Amino acid sequence: MQITFDGELTVADMKKHIEHQFEMPTDATLLHITFDHSPQRAEDAPYANQVSLSLFDPTGFRGARHNNADQTIRLSIAEASPGYLSGELPAGQWTVVIDIHRIMPPDPLTYTIQVKISNDPITDEPLHFPKGTTASRGKGWYRGDLHGHTHHSDGRWDVADFVQYGRDYNLDFVTLTDHNTMSPLAEVDSLSSDDVLTMGGMELTTYYGHALALGTRQWHEWRTHQGKTMRDLAQDIIDSGALYVIAHPRSLGDPQCTGCRWEFDDMMPGIAHAVEVWNGLWDSYNQEGLELYYEWLNQGHKLVMTAGTDIHGQPPTGVKSAGFNIVLADDLTEADILNAIRQGKSYLSSGPDIKSIAFSDGKQAMMGDTLTTNAPVKLMLVWDGTDEGDNVRLISEGQIIQEQDATQSKRITATIDEPAKWYVAEIRAENGDLKAVTNPIWVE
Repeated sequence: MQITFDGELTVADMKKHIEHQFEMPTDATLLHITFDHSPQRAEDAPYANQVSLSLFDPTGFRGARHNNADQTIRLSIAEASPGYLSGELPAGQWTVVIDIHRIMPPDPLTYTIQVKISNDPITDEPLHFPKGTTASRGKGWYRGDLHGHTHHSDGRWDVADFVQYGRDYNLDFVTLTDHNTMSPLAEVDSLSSDDVLTMGGMELTTYYGHALALGTRQWHEWRTHQGKTMRDLAQDIIDSGALYVIAHPRSLGDPQCTGCRWEFDDMMPGIAHAVEVWNGLWDSYNQEGLELYYEWLNQGHKLVMTAGTDIHGQPPTGVKSAGFNIVLADDLTEADILNAIRQGKSYLSSGPDIKSIAFSDGKQAMMGDTLTTNAPVKLMLVWDGTDEGDNVRLISEGQIIQEQDATQSKRITATIDEPAKWYVAEIRAENGDLKAVTNPIWVE
């Protein structure tokens, strides 16, 4: 059985979802879909056209492979193309969707979708990934990555390579967050071991901003259409128990990185738990994101900050200047890591080790804590692992209140007579690049 859909897309179709329905017969065993479109890149256009497929069966999501040159789909009870979910092919109406992220003039873009359905017997065994385990280590500081991709979306490596990267960089945990799919999560869970905890999530990769759902194993709707707002999607993620993080909010946006910059007016920051202020290697876009985070804190939003390499393949020069999350968790488990991040019991660092403490009127608080006081507040930061030329800053409500050469000593203190609402500490390189930053200590 074969079904063919032909059509064309113009610039006016950008940021739309074009649906094509077909009927799956009761005896189907194998689905094969091909998607051809031309031009891949219009003549004289600065960027390629970016269109991807999503697939839904009568019961819900069956897969997507965002921004990958290979949009071929093969599905059966025993196999699935990367980005898609194997399993029975239920009879009824299926929908293949063209997600149109970018169309560059001159247009149009013409396309053909071919759907082939077979009822030949499948003799292979269904895919199965036994869950891996990580031995308990107890309470401590754990270092890891909250944002990464594989070939299940637009990454250049498979799931095993991604997990090996965590081992190679001596990380305690890595988190797989492929775009708009949760298809690799069973496999990544199977690779958790005593030397590296594997965690799961999904990156909602919308036309107007990206967000991470951390700790999920279910697919979350990412499309803001049919009356759904980003706030609605965020609430669904929060209600599911996952951690919702606004990703790289001040990243380069359209048309170079379509949808990468955060543009949701109803989520500035709305009900978000956290903001990824350090994405990949430190750059001016991360600096803008950190400044936006400080603005949101001054507006009264109690948010935590996170880091993520957003890694897509083995980096040729390593990830030395990327920021990682150093988390004070009760144990090395996904639940404990994410719970500690929710509480702000973490700092971001590309190398230095830091600890921040606030004292007032016999009380003490560390990053993530709230200090209730009307008395003067004494701040103290201790650190290690800095380089010549680094400097340390104590920051109150976004303003530097004290700064010194990080190599002169391993401690800095400041006393504030009129307590502010929040404090953080930064360590900066000689060129101004961030090397470490604490989550806030709050004062009420």
